[in-house]
Amino acid sequence: MLRSAAVAIPAKLQNDLKQFQRLQQDLGTMNQQRMQLELKLREVTHTLEELKTLPEDSAIYRPIGSLIVRAKDRKEVEELLGEEKETLEVRTKALERQENALKERFTNMQRDISAQIQAAGLGSPADSRAAARETE
Repeated sequence: MLRSAAVAIPAKLQNDLKQFQRLQQDLGTMNQQRMQLELKLREVTHTLEELKTLPEDSAIYRPIGSLIVRAKDRKEVEELLGEEKETLEVRTKALERQENALKERFTNMQRDISAQIQAAGLGSPADSRAAARETE
């Protein structure tokens, strides 16, 4: 917590704290998106594995929009699922790269804000989180 309510927080620090909070929210959102993609990827991978266990002459259905139609053959479904799996893998890797870049930016910003707080004589580095919450 800040030592006194009368202590003024410099404008740059207030701005940085707001950016830091937005970055923290963006990281949370990105993490949720990555988890959803990974879940979908596991689902598609599992479906492809299960598809291999079915007899060749099994009737297989696939979704088209809000309809479920019988596929021409197993190969058609395997190709569609393979393409979907590839797309999900690419999207997941891209999201991981973005998330890692945001994490690095987050760490650097956290370090900078802590230094600004100490330089302004507003408290210890642990107080930076409390100061961030107070600017909400």
